[in-house]
Amino acid sequence: MAKATKKQALGRGLSALLKETSSDITSANDKNADKVVGNIIEIELDTIEVNPYQPRSYFNEEALRELASSIKELGVIQPITVRKLDGNKFQLVSGERRFRASKLIGNKTIPAYIRIANDQEMLEMALVENIQRKDLDPIEVALSYQRLIDEIDLTQEEMSQRVGKKRSTITNYLRLLKLDPIIQTGMRDGFLSMGHGRALINIEDTEDQLSIYEKIIQQKLSVRQTEQLVKALKEGGSTKPKANSKDVEVPKYVSKGIKTFSEYFGHKIDVKISGNDKGKIIIPFHSEEDFNRLKKLLQ
Repeated sequence: MAKATKKQALGRGLSALLKETSSDITSANDKNADKVVGNIIEIELDTIEVNPYQPRSYFNEEALRELASSIKELGVIQPITVRKLDGNKFQLVSGERRFRASKLIGNKTIPAYIRIANDQEMLEMALVENIQRKDLDPIEVALSYQRLIDEIDLTQEEMSQRVGKKRSTITNYLRLLKLDPIIQTGMRDGFLSMGHGRALINIEDTEDQLSIYEKIIQQKLSVRQTEQLVKALKEGGSTKPKANSKDVEVPKYVSKGIKTFSEYFGHKIDVKISGNDKGKIIIPFHSEEDFNRLKKLLQ
């Protein structure tokens, strides 16, 4: 218990020191910088601005509320990382979900690891940190790699060392950016996997890419079936995928009619055919708000 009290007192002392000397600390060589930079300090949320270099463009609202509930019960277990700006201002390097969730429940402060970094270092830290995340979609990862190349001027070999990934892995991600934007959007929305995307890259003609993309969505093709379709197209043969014993061909009336469903609900609607004119219509949703919107359409 004594240790916990001491830790809290230390935190208050550092926070007070930060307020007193904030405008004077602009580099790691400044007076008292060693007591602030590199330490975890409780800072006010209102003094933090979001990271303009954040590669993520979408934050799942339901997951954010779940995190907020956890923070309300247990507090912020892992501090965010910020860089110090002029005066008593800071900018997020990593931890935007924790930052947003803390604001969501009305918290005034958050534990933060203080760093000093220039814009280039800031961008590199943010991109590398985000690439390590497991919940990024393949296109977000690819865009992060591309920004490291364009804005930090890293070669693929240098990037491989920085992010701890094989160069071939980085190359495979970057190739996804050559796909038609519609297909890239489909990957971001989870309608097809990176494996599907890698198969489609081998098709140069955009119309052929989109044609097979539609087949993947409508017929729920596996990566293996997609590869077979691409191979058949390149060899000038049939573009009809080989069906597995469990696969059932989608009737024409369904493949035509499903477009009407998709337009009505504002989503790509999936169908699962079980045979004998039987099947299921699957309506996806991406947040609580989206679910409520779909519910109103059905009422």
